[in-house]
Amino acid sequence: MIRKVFSLILLSLLIAPAILAQGYKKPPKEILDILNAPLTPIPSISPAKDKIALLEPVRYPPISDLAEPMLRLAGLRINPNTNSDHRQFYFSGLSFKDIKSGRETTVALPEGARIITPRWTTDGKYIAAGNIAENGIELWIIDTETAKATKIKDVLVNTTLGNFRWMPDQRSLIVNLVPKNRGAAPKASGVPKGPNIQETSGRKAAIRTFQDLLASPVDEALFDYYTTSQLAIVSLDGKTTTIGNPAIYRENEVSPDGNYILTSRVVKPYSYLFPYFYFPQEVEIWDRSGKPVHKVASVPLLDNLPVQGVTTAPRSYSWIPTEPATLVWAEALDGGDPRNKVSPRDKLMTIAAPFNGGGKELLKVEQRYSGSIFGESRGMMWFYDYDRDRQHRRIYMVDYRNPGSPKLVSDLNIRDRYNDIGSPVTKDLPNGQSVVLMKDGYVFLSGRGSTPEGDRPFLNKMELEGMKTTELFRSEDDEFETFVDFSDDKALSFFTRRETSTDPPNLIFNFRCAPGETCIAMDSKPITDFKDPTPQLRGIKKQLVKYKRADGVDLSFTLYLPPGHKEGERLPAIVWAYPLEYTDADTAGQVTGSTNRFTSIGGYSHLFFVLRGYAVLDDATMPIVGDPLTVNDTFIEQLVSSAKAAIDEGDKMGVIDPNRVGVGGHSYGAFMTAHLLAQSDLFNAGIARSGAYNRTLTPFGFQSERRSFWEAPEIYFKLSPFMAANKINEPMLMIHGEADNNSGTYPMQSERMFAAIQGNGGTARLVMLPLESHGYAARESIEHTLYEMFTWMDKYVKDAKEPVAEK
Repeated sequence: MIRKVFSLILLSLLIAPAILAQGYKKPPKEILDILNAPLTPIPSISPAKDKIALLEPVRYPPISDLAEPMLRLAGLRINPNTNSDHRQFYFSGLSFKDIKSGRETTVALPEGARIITPRWTTDGKYIAAGNIAENGIELWIIDTETAKATKIKDVLVNTTLGNFRWMPDQRSLIVNLVPKNRGAAPKASGVPKGPNIQETSGRKAAIRTFQDLLASPVDEALFDYYTTSQLAIVSLDGKTTTIGNPAIYRENEVSPDGNYILTSRVVKPYSYLFPYFYFPQEVEIWDRSGKPVHKVASVPLLDNLPVQGVTTAPRSYSWIPTEPATLVWAEALDGGDPRNKVSPRDKLMTIAAPFNGGGKELLKVEQRYSGSIFGESRGMMWFYDYDRDRQHRRIYMVDYRNPGSPKLVSDLNIRDRYNDIGSPVTKDLPNGQSVVLMKDGYVFLSGRGSTPEGDRPFLNKMELEGMKTTELFRSEDDEFETFVDFSDDKALSFFTRRETSTDPPNLIFNFRCAPGETCIAMDSKPITDFKDPTPQLRGIKKQLVKYKRADGVDLSFTLYLPPGHKEGERLPAIVWAYPLEYTDADTAGQVTGSTNRFTSIGGYSHLFFVLRGYAVLDDATMPIVGDPLTVNDTFIEQLVSSAKAAIDEGDKMGVIDPNRVGVGGHSYGAFMTAHLLAQSDLFNAGIARSGAYNRTLTPFGFQSERRSFWEAPEIYFKLSPFMAANKINEPMLMIHGEADNNSGTYPMQSERMFAAIQGNGGTARLVMLPLESHGYAARESIEHTLYEMFTWMDKYVKDAKEPVAEK
């Protein structure tokens, strides 16, 4: 009997997936040398345009940062030790550089400083910043003239939902404080008091697969405790004046004149199916003492929104920056449901101090209102609407004081990069409000300038009366130079960020003339002189490659070849991609990106494969073209055809070995990878990071899919690689963060996919990264991810023993 039991145990161990050796691994030394290269500071130009702040980022925090306690509450991830976001990008150092003299001054920060959210005053005299301390987020004020940093005493900032920003006087800040004397945090007893119960009856709603939701009364109490803040005005000398009572503030926007505050407070009842931004809200206008003077809206729990729908309550409220205290907001006229054939869909409303009555209608918006921006001259307003059926975004201009008929500025497909007019250049008013810069009847537009040969960023000026556009600046075709900001309101001299494939990005001062204008030309002057931190990458070759799919759709990828590659030498290859949906083939075939960008590699980038002797077909376009409602009906066919075209082109060029090709992607790219391994025999192996593979677990839509599982079950089944796990006969490496909170990509997606492949006798490896989310942050995780990727592809692609077709 004992011998029989032992035999059964041994058999179970043989057929079970192997639990392999634990511990973080490191990639080869040449990769570590790149990861450990010194970081280039991040420059930030003072609003006064006299100096720049040089911020020293911490690119790869240690895993111990991620191991800090974390509460997952209503879509938030909170560090209870600091009453702040659990994961925050921070800086370890700061210095100032005078633009004229080039003199640099280092700011003396506390030892171990972790600086977050630096904010300039509009005159450039001060920067406010948070510092992540052991007991909370401290508030520091930095004098930019003396480079002296001063901590505001007895102030801890609650950054779970709030933060700090300068008041219109630019000498005080409105701050979300951690309430004093709030007592100890709630604790769950080890013994439950009863079941957790939810109930529904008759209310339809598209419920996305949100994560980190409330799950019990204790969670509700913890959410209340850590998100409640006290609004206060804090002056430079540390004087603190509280406003109103502690509450859960989602918004607190001060009016341009500084006399009123737009507040949005989260109130009960909460939901265990939706995150906090679906919870009920009370939206009010207060005076500076915290006294309510006008109720804007009581927004109910948003538990019955249609797919891609909006609330019928007032939404998108903001102050008009050029008025003392005038609020503008949008209201739906179509019930908030984009499926209703109604025009106009929205209306814009306004109300001005002293806020008598219920507001007045400003204008109607034909399609879904999606934001606005105001000019520095009173009256000028640009607003945007979005046509879901046509996938078009339109820009209109109107004088909000006398609306009349809005003038159409632009009407483009949201994915049309070639004809994009760019974004308006803005400036900060003395009170801190951001507005569109205007000069002599013109506005200025900057954009990335996509062309069939790649991106060439531009700066244009556009006449408001006739909409005539004049080019002021365009990046040369052998470099990549982007507009950053004007140096003053004359709008002649300006800063750019210039780089080439071999020269790192640096700030440049330019004085240029538009064609036909008379001005005194000045030479370009470098403002920064950042050196190349990784000269070993300069030997990498890259080029834009354009080709066609079998159905005639234009495709492209950027080809990266290793240093020392010889012409005619065929290499193992990696195809890395991310599918996107388009309404037409012309737009799908547009080229983006630039081979003139400075070649830099970091994090867990697939481009590191170039240093391992691979050819990388980066950003190989995988367009899915069709009607927005049914585009996914031919997803697999278009995907496989795009992948085959990429391999065929690399083979035709003589740079890749078509029998040694791997494929990979992240998120939706991982979803793509699983499909290509299941539905084709084009690849030797795949890497799928942070993916979703069973679409029945996202039944109310995914990516751009509008139909629910119950409306199109055959599509959800067809587009679930999980359902075709028995057809995955090439090795697939899956990597996933154990704390992935991206909607739809539960860690369970990779766990169940691995089990399905194992159960069908396939070859797979599952790497679950502790504490990591959808993207990976800790140095240990990044190093280990690269180790896994190299090991997998070297084994199954570089060292492949048989052609793909035979496999």
